[in-house]
Amino acid sequence: MRILAIETSCDETAAAVVEKDGKDVRILSNVIASQIEIHRKFGGVFPEHASRAHCEKIIPVTVEALSEAHATQSKSRRRAAWSASRALRTDFHAGKIESGIFDVAAPSDIDFVAVTTGPGLIGSLLIGVNFAKTFAYSKNLPIIGINHWLGHIYSNWAEASDIPQFPALILIVSGGHTGLVLMKSHDEIIPLGQTLDDAAGEAFDKVAKVLDLGYPGGPAISKAAEEGNPKAFNFPRSMLDRKDFDFSFSGLKTAVLYESKKHKMTGKIKADMAASFQQAVIDILIGKTIQAAYQYRPKSICLCGGVSANKELRGQMKKAASSLPHSITFHCPPMALTTDNAAMIGIAAAYHLDKASTYDKINANANLKL
Repeated sequence: MRILAIETSCDETAAAVVEKDGKDVRILSNVIASQIEIHRKFGGVFPEHASRAHCEKIIPVTVEALSEAHATQSKSRRRAAWSASRALRTDFHAGKIESGIFDVAAPSDIDFVAVTTGPGLIGSLLIGVNFAKTFAYSKNLPIIGINHWLGHIYSNWAEASDIPQFPALILIVSGGHTGLVLMKSHDEIIPLGQTLDDAAGEAFDKVAKVLDLGYPGGPAISKAAEEGNPKAFNFPRSMLDRKDFDFSFSGLKTAVLYESKKHKMTGKIKADMAASFQQAVIDILIGKTIQAAYQYRPKSICLCGGVSANKELRGQMKKAASSLPHSITFHCPPMALTTDNAAMIGIAAAYHLDKASTYDKINANANLKL
């Protein structure tokens, strides 16, 4: 059973094919068209440009994902599929799309369509949702709407040899969201807390801009921090003294801004500030997660989302989990599945095939709740 998955919630145009065989789920293809270069000059995602880029990339990315998933297909046929899709972009922009263009990629073995319906940028979401609905309608296939955060959660189910055990405590930490979730089963997911202002990834982008380190902020801060002292600046660890599981990063971001105005921003000062900021974020994330682990005693702790690519966060979270008094396993997705991608959407759909619907019941929702 194969699932074509589409993800366009923000600034990555992605398509993947995921295969479910009994209890096993396997990624057959995972194609991503990044928009980093488009948004770099703005220091963040420019929504209108993101939507336009999705329009340009959605057909070729999908055809490539379908082509790669068809293992017996020759390279020449894959190239033909790519060329055919490029020639038909104009029709897509004009609101006309012929289902026949997908036949060149041999999608006859696709059984379901999955698409991110929210949360995210409404313009970006609409491109992916309408495209997926059109595909489902043209092939008379059931379609499944997937919450973007649920997709990140299921990135931890990508490797059959490392599946989390329930109950699982999951920290979602990305550019658009930061929150803790208790997952008792595939059908019982309980949000415990979330950010009250900036997401952690958003704070990384903004601090990187303050320190003039470049975009995207996560990798830029991480690289600069390698040369810095994480104890050089005592930045605040917001809300760690509270018993709830909500987060706040706005005050930390502001503290870095104010501190930067007090110094001549040499390379050493930037590195120290980056390292100190990064450690403050890590302390907040780990502090809240371990606090929840003591209360709920999960069998697994899972880390996911774009910021989960941060090596310091991964290493320190794993160490913190191993220090808990009860037996627990630590999980985080492969690096390729940390940022926005369609494979995680397909994996989530594979565990929720009973929620499949018809194309007319699927809609984009920028503020969709988990």
